[in-house]
Amino acid sequence: MHHTSRLAAEFEAIDKYWSPRVIAAANGQYVKIAKVMGDFVWHSHAGEDEFFLVHRGTFVLRYRDGSRTVLKAGDFHVVPRGVEHFPSAPEETWILFVEPAQTKHAGDTETERTRSIEEQTAHLRRETSGIEG
Repeated sequence: MHHTSRLAAEFEAIDKYWSPRVIAAANGQYVKIAKVMGDFVWHSHAGEDEFFLVHRGTFVLRYRDGSRTVLKAGDFHVVPRGVEHFPSAPEETWILFVEPAQTKHAGDTETERTRSIEEQTAHLRRETSGIEG
């Protein structure tokens, strides 16, 4: 089965900040998108690297060593596995990221913003089953 979608339409379907949405899967990796604004939480992913691409806005990644990376539309960055990072966005920002399918949203850090893989893929199950909502 082949699936084509418009990235802008996928972003428009997101109604909550920091709530990733899986838009594709390939070779054991999920391609995810999220709208972000404000601060997330300090976290790391012990076994997985994270690739981030900014589609719109400004995305900031701070690190425990005091360094930070500022990404603008069209910029990308890889956070190495095991490196604690603190994502934030001073304005509404649209990000695309790629990570192994088993990667937890905020590593082992649990907050009210943490989304399970099931939550990140719920819209896919609704679309394939014909269920609205």
